[in-house]
Amino acid sequence: MSSARRTPAPPRERILAAAMEMIAERGLEKLTMAGLGREVGMSSGHLLYYFHSKDELLLQTLEWSEGRLGAERARLLTGPAGARERLDAYVDLYVPDGHRDPHWTLWLEVWNRSQKADDTARDRQAAIEGAWHRDLVAVLAEGVSRGEFRPVDPDRYAARLRALLDGFSIHVAIGLRGTDRQQVLAHVREFLDASLPAS
Repeated sequence: MSSARRTPAPPRERILAAAMEMIAERGLEKLTMAGLGREVGMSSGHLLYYFHSKDELLLQTLEWSEGRLGAERARLLTGPAGARERLDAYVDLYVPDGHRDPHWTLWLEVWNRSQKADDTARDRQAAIEGAWHRDLVAVLAEGVSRGEFRPVDPDRYAARLRALLDGFSIHVAIGLRGTDRQQVLAHVREFLDASLPAS
């Protein structure tokens, strides 16, 4: 038996954090298994052993990033503020920070690759979307029950609002000329002001 000691694989979270950092610093196109392996001290073959494919690495990185966003969302939505203030905080968290926002860059890539994904991967992507939707429905339902919002159907309104947010957010993330984060936030708040108040 060889006496050479094996270098232990870095924890999964460290790998995913390194992947996200590479996307933020260099862009998704520069994220390769070999480059990530160098960052975390593993061979690309070793990474493939753990993740099986780049698609799986990207999906797990997105799930990890969503876990962090989910914790932040829970903190924002469970505070003492009114429903509208919490709704504004939700929108603020949802909309990308700007062109090439790393989380949105990754989200767009994973969804683009999902055209060839299996049912399990699609279910995991749906779980990500479902968490955002449920939290939005809860804020809307609370606002309606307290009389802050007019009596909308929270599920239907949430579906439409998220479609609006997705469309605007994609424009920001890809750097569409004439669209920036502050303009998007202003558009969304104007829409909320016109469609939600109780009176």
